[in-house]
Amino acid sequence: MSASRAEVCVVACAEAWRGDGEVLAAAMGTCSILGARLARLTFEPGLLTTDGGALLTAEPVPIGAPAGPVEGWLPFREHLWLVQNGRRHVMMGASQIDRHGNTNISAIGSWERPASQLLGVRGAPGNTIANPTSYWIPRHATRVFVPKVDVVSGVGTDRAAALGPVAARFHDLRRVVTDLAVLDFGTPDGTMRLVSTHPGVPVEQVLAATGFALAIEGDVPETRQPTDEELRLIREVLDPRSARDREVRT
Repeated sequence: MSASRAEVCVVACAEAWRGDGEVLAAAMGTCSILGARLARLTFEPGLLTTDGGALLTAEPVPIGAPAGPVEGWLPFREHLWLVQNGRRHVMMGASQIDRHGNTNISAIGSWERPASQLLGVRGAPGNTIANPTSYWIPRHATRVFVPKVDVVSGVGTDRAAALGPVAARFHDLRRVVTDLAVLDFGTPDGTMRLVSTHPGVPVEQVLAATGFALAIEGDVPETRQPTDEELRLIREVLDPRSARDREVRT
């Protein structure tokens, strides 16, 4: 079966949780949520997933569906315990991200007089300093991938290094998945590296949509396609109403 760009993104998000075992998959954004639930249905059955609220579901549920049978209750105080103890891999969004993975969800423009007020730092500092953290960015563009973020909400590799090992020993930026590519921070200096491009996306398109130099090591492979079973699960079980295609358009 032929996969859409959105379905490739769902699988790329799912891959971020590969090998995590029994941790909470905290996902934000349609493709990220679908990725967490797909990972649990396939190669990471130990993942904990929610209904999008405070209920830990017994099985991954479709986007927008009621929780059904539940296996636990996760009020905010318990969620914060998971954050503080690292039993959680979060996939956040970002309005801006730089080459070291510093992210901004707070404001655009100067701190004193921002042009746009966003969410505030929210849980980004605690997430990034205490939990494995990945990012899902549905629009890969130079206004998002910037040389310097206007406000640091999520901590990047350079700032974590400056904090020292005692403060930053649990800092762990994993992956950035976008509608064009998969990236990580696997370079010696912790800067962003191009891991793969999605089918039909040339490397040059990714570079042109990024406002800083990306590390590239050899030939850049293509992001893997979903298997037939993964496509069935996405289309028939997790997202029969195709919400994914409203977030990522081919």
